[in-house]
Amino acid sequence: MKLSAGSKAASYILKCITVISAVIGVFLSWYAGRYSFMGGKRVFMFFTIQSNIAIAVICAVGGLIMMKKGAAGNAWFTVKFVGTVAITLTGLVFCFVLAPTMGKYAWNPQNVLTHVIVPIAAVADFFVTGVYGNIKKRNIFLVTLPPLAYAIYAGIGYAAGWQFAEGINYPYFFLNWGSPAGALGFTKELPYMGCVWWIIALLILLILIGYLYLAIIGVCRKKISN
Repeated sequence: MKLSAGSKAASYILKCITVISAVIGVFLSWYAGRYSFMGGKRVFMFFTIQSNIAIAVICAVGGLIMMKKGAAGNAWFTVKFVGTVAITLTGLVFCFVLAPTMGKYAWNPQNVLTHVIVPIAAVADFFVTGVYGNIKKRNIFLVTLPPLAYAIYAGIGYAAGWQFAEGINYPYFFLNWGSPAGALGFTKELPYMGCVWWIIALLILLILIGYLYLAIIGVCRKKISN
């Protein structure tokens, strides 16, 4: 299946929104970080920034592919799928796990751009273009690779004493191996459960999101075919 003219136009717009919002959001995060405990360049150590950069690159390259070839191959759609689920995780974790602990300081321009606008635009673009690809269900577990890689990265950073923020050697409270919950414990306060449980829960969430997205794509493809 080839992209229709309308789908191409919509995809170009959504890709532009994704790329521009990611670039501005990452810049603002870096700039604001220069005057905060995060120390400017340290923002690049966080999954939020890494996933924003990744999805921006994916969308930019995807736009070039559409311009030259008109349609991308199935391998590309799989990459887009993995990147879209990763940026979905960025949005969900911030909105429902991190923001409630940050209070009024959560909803600054850079956080809105990187955690809300970019995920929404990227997911919308996936649904616009994804119906024209053929993503195999057996590849669904690939969506766990980016967060797993980041968990390993953060774990190495914790053990090595990297400073993700001033005096803090972990990026997010649920990846703090030295918390009262440790690796496998539970507490009545943050982080409520150990890092291993958080990682397992997030990986299960990712797989469920992956299945949901492919199910939606399947329904849309049937409607287009009919």
